[in-house]
Amino acid sequence: MGELFENRASSRVWSVGALVHAVASLLEQELPACTVGGEISSFSRAASGHCYFTLKDPGGGAALRCAMFRRAASLLDFSPVEGQRVELRGRLAVYEPRGELQFIAEAMQSAGAGALYERFLRLRARLEAEGLFDPALKRRLPAHPRAIGVVTSLAGAALHDVATTLARRSPHVRVVIYPSVVQGSDAPAALCAAITLAGQRNEVDVLVVCRGGGSLEDLWAFNDERVVRAIRAAPMHVVSGVGHETDVTLADLVADLRAPTPTAAAELVAPATAAQNQVLQGLASALARRSVAALETQAQRLDRLALRLARPSEALVRRAHVLDLLARRLAAAPTRALVDGRSRADTAAARLGHALAIARSRIAARVDGTAFRLHALDPHRVLARGYALLVDRDDRPVTSVTRLTVGQAVTARLADGRAELTTTAIEPAPAPR
Repeated sequence: MGELFENRASSRVWSVGALVHAVASLLEQELPACTVGGEISSFSRAASGHCYFTLKDPGGGAALRCAMFRRAASLLDFSPVEGQRVELRGRLAVYEPRGELQFIAEAMQSAGAGALYERFLRLRARLEAEGLFDPALKRRLPAHPRAIGVVTSLAGAALHDVATTLARRSPHVRVVIYPSVVQGSDAPAALCAAITLAGQRNEVDVLVVCRGGGSLEDLWAFNDERVVRAIRAAPMHVVSGVGHETDVTLADLVADLRAPTPTAAAELVAPATAAQNQVLQGLASALARRSVAALETQAQRLDRLALRLARPSEALVRRAHVLDLLARRLAAAPTRALVDGRSRADTAAARLGHALAIARSRIAARVDGTAFRLHALDPHRVLARGYALLVDRDDRPVTSVTRLTVGQAVTARLADGRAELTTTAIEPAPAPR
């Protein structure tokens, strides 16, 4: 390869494009296909479906820019994530517009999680076991916050995005910035200090902890245990907006609400005042219309009262007419009452006489019926039909032969007299069968 460059260099001066193209051709000839392993960093998927990322050694010593085009990416059976250890099969190439070395991946398979990603998973499992990510601990955001705090870097684009969104949606809400480093070894302590300061000052209702996108290493400060516990201990509501939509940190899991981006976090905490202003304007217009209608109604009422007050003679005439009617009704009332009373008395007398006649006829009928039954029960009438009543010496009726003895004297009472008898024989009646 060196001899080839020496021969060409002696013949002419290379242009940059020709030199880069020659290097690319040599790479394709000398290393047409290979397999490389490492950890994924800065992974992104374009709208076209192509994937771009960096593959680095676990120790972070070397890195290689990689591209996987849509056709190969559509064959993946998993979703690559930051810090994941993978093995790529493809070829080395040179991106000629920038003269950069890159690896064109034709296939990708998981080789286990990277060291940093494994650390993330272990810390997440431990904090989740402590209950720091319990959904029951998450608080509902206030609908209309009076002041909003922002913890982020003063030099980052996230602050500009958040401030612009808050000014557009809720320009009346006060915004307090708590500056902090968001990347590097000093970032966790700085973030904890800013969150603690916001809690001590107690001047905001909602605290937004945010930063722009980056690799797993860039966002690692938001996976620090100290930052997670500081967010959980914050007295105010906390919204996390770290990285892009695909980035998930432990700060997102412990916050009261996770937003996919810093801009989305600002939209979640700040109500859109434009729509609310329209509602208020509608209510104000309705109130004005009803007020005008009420005033017009009262004005008409006043006009009617004024007309009535302007003609008191008409009111006096109407009152006098009413008084005349009442006087006539009062004069006629006793006569009408007397006539009505006499009519009611005559009706009552007639009803009473009719009731007495009916009662007398009913009583006479009952007396006649009782006399008839009494006459039918007269014992002399029974004797007149040929029957006799036997009595003993004590004048007690003899009702059974068991009370008689042979030779006993008895008296027989008849309808026209009595006869003294002597018992000569006793014959009991045969028992019924």
